[in-house]
Amino acid sequence: MIRIWNIWNERGAVLASAQVSDAIRQGVVQLATGAWYAPIDLAGSRRTCMNGNPNAVTSDIGTSILSQGCAGQLSLVSVARLPTEAPPVVPHVQVLRRA
Repeated sequence: MIRIWNIWNERGAVLASAQVSDAIRQGVVQLATGAWYAPIDLAGSRRTCMNGNPNAVTSDIGTSILSQGCAGQLSLVSVARLPTEAPPVVPHVQVLRRA
């Protein structure tokens, strides 16, 4: 059984599976990028991206007036195991239809 985790902060929330590894420092979460943003209203939580898009918990600000590069590589988050079964993943074609 794959365990699903709720990752959240003041900006939003995201669902993801997890694997413990010695390659990642204790207390640190690494979330890969690339999932389509698919927000749902998850019971007992805030609006949550069920496809695992890390942009749901990162800041959308530039690094400086000069560069305007991405500043979203680091975010302080809380993590808890999802107490219920995870909702089904939304295929990208359904996400694009909403736009």
